[in-house]
Amino acid sequence: MPSRYDKEPFIAIKGREDEVWAGYEAIGAELGSAIGRLGRRRAVVVLECYPGVRQEEIVAGVEQALGALTVIRAEEAALPPAEVDRIVARYMTDDRVFGYMAPFQVEEFYDRARIDALRERIEAVREGVVLIVGFGASLIANGDLLIYADLARWEIQQRYRSGELGSWRSASRERDILRLYKRGFFFEWRMADRLKKRLLGAADYYLDTNVKASPVMTTREALFDGLAQAAKRPFRLVPYFDPGVWGGEWLEAHIDLPKREHPYAWGFDGVPEENSLYLRYGPHRLETPAINLVFFRAIELLGEKVYARFGAEFPIRFDFLDTIGGQNLSLQVHPTVEYIREQFGMAYTQDESYYILDAAPGAEVYLGLRDGVKPDEMMSELRRAQEGGYSFPAEKYTNTFPAKKHDHFLIPAGTVHCSAAGCMVLEISATPYIFTFKLWDWDRLGLDGKPRPVHIDHGERVIRWDRTTKWTEAQCVNVVEPLAEGTGWREERTGLHELEFIETRRHWFSEPVLHESNGSVHMLNLIEGEEATVESPDGDFEPFVVRYAETFIVPASIHAYTIRPSGASEGKTVGTIKAYVRA
Repeated sequence: MPSRYDKEPFIAIKGREDEVWAGYEAIGAELGSAIGRLGRRRAVVVLECYPGVRQEEIVAGVEQALGALTVIRAEEAALPPAEVDRIVARYMTDDRVFGYMAPFQVEEFYDRARIDALRERIEAVREGVVLIVGFGASLIANGDLLIYADLARWEIQQRYRSGELGSWRSASRERDILRLYKRGFFFEWRMADRLKKRLLGAADYYLDTNVKASPVMTTREALFDGLAQAAKRPFRLVPYFDPGVWGGEWLEAHIDLPKREHPYAWGFDGVPEENSLYLRYGPHRLETPAINLVFFRAIELLGEKVYARFGAEFPIRFDFLDTIGGQNLSLQVHPTVEYIREQFGMAYTQDESYYILDAAPGAEVYLGLRDGVKPDEMMSELRRAQEGGYSFPAEKYTNTFPAKKHDHFLIPAGTVHCSAAGCMVLEISATPYIFTFKLWDWDRLGLDGKPRPVHIDHGERVIRWDRTTKWTEAQCVNVVEPLAEGTGWREERTGLHELEFIETRRHWFSEPVLHESNGSVHMLNLIEGEEATVESPDGDFEPFVVRYAETFIVPASIHAYTIRPSGASEGKTVGTIKAYVRA
């Protein structure tokens, strides 16, 4: 049977169909009209760009549509790349993966005298259109029109991988994808997000630049109305899938993905910091980073209590890890809260769990340490293995537990763990998701042909040596608590651990089940059954259909909703797993 998993989910936005333009010709016509309405001999258009936007493409497209422009490159006023590297060096560290969260504002990387020189050039233009473009363009002039050009983190990563894009204002021609991502994650994106949060509300237009030569523009009002409508209904993020050295065959088979040279390892459809939203305005589809919804509709999306605790940050993450027909994940551990705060500047850590969406016969999960493990002996063997010529005997030190469909393994930070081959994992975790300390990687190289980063020293400092067999079995393996049941339904608590802030509830049902938000955003996945429909008891949103393995979000603004089996699942028992922030 063909997969029914929707790889291009969108949110239909009502009432703004006339405020969206696709392609440079239509965009140019709208900008021309807006400039004409100003009634001035000279019009200054500011095009503020998120790092990674294809600036030259936009300039060429707008110039073709509008005619001759005076183009001012804002980054001519930025500090020299070597100086930028010097300033941010302490936050980047020498590590390939980990830096420290940098506190900068974009203004700190612009030179006042150079800004003044660009302003003099602008003042010298007496008539026509002046286009100021770049990351930091809004620092040069207020302008008569402000356009914000944006793109998603996943698209930025694709541009890194292709070699098209490097780091912003760096003297280094870095080609290591991990180091490029690190600089983006710890420095560039944080600084760009700070600018976006204070600037986007003042923009006249928003420009989606994700697809090459296929821009889509909307008004600020239409964008913000779209985000407001999204925050009042269930929705899905735009998923993406990525190969890896340990990848399996489940994702390709069940989600109908195109074949790749290397098998798919990851599936991301519940990570707002990296996924996108598709907002559909009539015939036009606009792509915007899902984090924009978190930034600009935080309280409606997250709930007042969650916002008070985390700010405008989405604290829950769902993703897929596919090792069916593949290999073991790396043996790993996540940092404690104290360690991640002191070493990396993060507010909370990556507590997580493995929900087994499917499993092959003989599948296992490595979790916790065996009784009697001696820390010095284990670390000595890990370091010996890392030097090469010796394989770390993981089973000597770590527990292995059989894994079958619908098992749930809880993994509070500090617990040694990994999925073995044969598991299709729905990983439910807190969001700081790059903070994995690999201890052992089974003698593998990455897809880039380089050894995959291993962080034994970091790991040694956070491993909880007291989490041995008895503790792990009692605290982390299928800790399922029946909570309530009725005709055609039952509810179970499956985690997470009491040390973690995320709660998970599992429902099995053949009749409609009522859910109440209790002040928190909900993230769910249909773990059993072909289809279910989410509905509002009061008709506050249109019925929303989800299919097997799809992750979806219910904003906290929706105080109550029901889920019922539908389509081919009508009258059958289906299952959902739901995560939310524990009060």
